[in-house]
Amino acid sequence: MISPNPDMSQLFADRQAQRSTLHNRYLNEQFVRVLKTIGYDVGFQKGQGQYLYDREGARYLDLLSGFGVFAIGRNHPVMREALKSVLDADLPNLVQFDVSVLAGVLAERLLKYVPYLDKAFFANSGAECVEAAIKFARGATGRPGIVYCAHGYHGLTYGALSLTGDSNFRTGFEPLLPGCTSVPFNDLAALEKALASREVAAFVVEPIQGKGVNMPSDEFLPGAAALCKKYGTLFVADEIQTGMGRTGRFLAVEHWNVEPDMVLLSKSLSGGHVPVGAVLTRKSIFDKIFNQMDRAVVHGSTFSKNDLGMAAGIATLDVMESEKLIEAAAKRGAELRLALTRMVPGYELMKEVRGKGLMIGIEFGPPKSLRLRASWNVLEAANKGLFCQLITVPLFKDHKILTQVAGHGSHTIKLLPPLTITEEDCNWIERAFDDVIAGSHKVPGAIWSLGKTLVDNAVRRSA
Repeated sequence: MISPNPDMSQLFADRQAQRSTLHNRYLNEQFVRVLKTIGYDVGFQKGQGQYLYDREGARYLDLLSGFGVFAIGRNHPVMREALKSVLDADLPNLVQFDVSVLAGVLAERLLKYVPYLDKAFFANSGAECVEAAIKFARGATGRPGIVYCAHGYHGLTYGALSLTGDSNFRTGFEPLLPGCTSVPFNDLAALEKALASREVAAFVVEPIQGKGVNMPSDEFLPGAAALCKKYGTLFVADEIQTGMGRTGRFLAVEHWNVEPDMVLLSKSLSGGHVPVGAVLTRKSIFDKIFNQMDRAVVHGSTFSKNDLGMAAGIATLDVMESEKLIEAAAKRGAELRLALTRMVPGYELMKEVRGKGLMIGIEFGPPKSLRLRASWNVLEAANKGLFCQLITVPLFKDHKILTQVAGHGSHTIKLLPPLTITEEDCNWIERAFDDVIAGSHKVPGAIWSLGKTLVDNAVRRSA
């Protein structure tokens, strides 16, 4: 008989050396192969704030933050105490035939940030929020159509995937949800053409596209909101990654003075510990879905208002407000973008630095010099976007910085750090990028030797 072991920290310590073996046997062995191939299998043992520590005790700066969930940093003491207090209180969680006090408090707190909206619906994830938004839009308008932007990302469940414009995610799972139409990002003429039929329930858009950190023109979001109003379409802002202070405002749409009909939040709202999402919407929409007592539960989710999730959201807002993290994101982001932008004239492989707050994209492009161009073309022929791995891998191995390429086939590296990063951290980022990008301009050199290895791996995969 196996005795219970409630000490998870001891269980982690006892089994951590077997992490790859366990995943190979019971989970995703292909992902284990990826980590080993690029040298990321360092066995992280601890996370604190914006830092991670590997099995040797080396400290890393985390610019990925769990795809954006750790806006307040890992293992924040306020978050820890909030979650422990729920467990210690023996609260009547998920009674279902009762209403949650903590859900009411979190809804009240969130809607104070978005005063033109009236109601909140809680879910377990960003994808669940997108699914709810599709249902709410169709139910409230009586229309079937949903319009989304090319290159957008809204999640991987079937409805959300139907609005995700990336063939790498869609291939093998089609046909998807009917009635979903893609228009180019930043193209108001195409959007108007799609809405003119008056059959479109909602236009769902990321204010800044996460895959690529693609920025809207100053006219796009206000123009899209005006077109939605003209044709009776609901404007849905997917702020799952851009919201909660990430861009230096509570919502990214605030940069363009837009007031959506629905706002979708998740990721950072969770504090990184308990999955939670929120759909904030107008009362007129909500009332058409939950329009009478026998439809009071016409849409829901078993765990969506669980006390741990609600407490995580409340604690996240507490930390953001007390530590002024939205203001910090605006300040640090502007400083970091300026420092990185100053590098562009000195490096022909650097094309552009863009973003808002602490959502930053660093785009690379084909060089002009013959030697660099030849090496670039070899990489592109093997696998489009492979060059960015020549930057992210040495950033990780040589400078202890964890970051990511901004999407399949992308030439952009995305920085999505905790909003708690310091001036010292920004200097660390600047020095590391400067060193690695300088190395990428030396042919032959260590970075291009890495490129040859990656090309060989790509060729073997295709074979």
